[in-house]
Amino acid sequence: MNIPNILTLMRVGLIPIFILLYYLPYHWSYLAAAMVFTLASLTDWLDGYLARKLEQSTPFGAFLDPVADKLMVAVALVLLVQSHANFWVTVSAVVIIGREIVISALREWMAELGARAQVAVSQLGKYKTAMTMVALIVLLANPPVVTYWVVAGYVLLILSAALTLWSMYVYLKAAWPYMSMDVAKKSDK
Repeated sequence: MNIPNILTLMRVGLIPIFILLYYLPYHWSYLAAAMVFTLASLTDWLDGYLARKLEQSTPFGAFLDPVADKLMVAVALVLLVQSHANFWVTVSAVVIIGREIVISALREWMAELGARAQVAVSQLGKYKTAMTMVALIVLLANPPVVTYWVVAGYVLLILSAALTLWSMYVYLKAAWPYMSMDVAKKSDK
């Protein structure tokens, strides 16, 4: 166990606290939940930085880090779909969660072929993640009533969903040669 792995486990442990805070019947609960989500988001950056800086990358950390990230985002999106209950939040959540499932499966499959590097995390994926986190923080921090901040959060979430589709296209395009019959036939020989 090292510091980056402890931070990742802490991120997973923050999920129930985040959910509880979001549902508390107090005016400050949305902001408190958003602060916990922000802390978790920052630990995502920090654990990766420390793992590289301290040379403490581990197989356990490599597995758990993306799982923790996807759990936090999926939980936040489910909470927002339930509380905001509108088309734009729902479609954005479906796109973001659906893309994560597709790309996770794609990376696993590409790893089996020994070609995982073809679908490694790109700069576009990092921009998408940053925009998603900002959109989620803005929406989580505000009650589900139409205000300037909520509309700004909707716009950011919709843009994040668009970037999500674009990044999925880029990953699928990179993997497409491995999915074609010609490559499969060549590898069988």
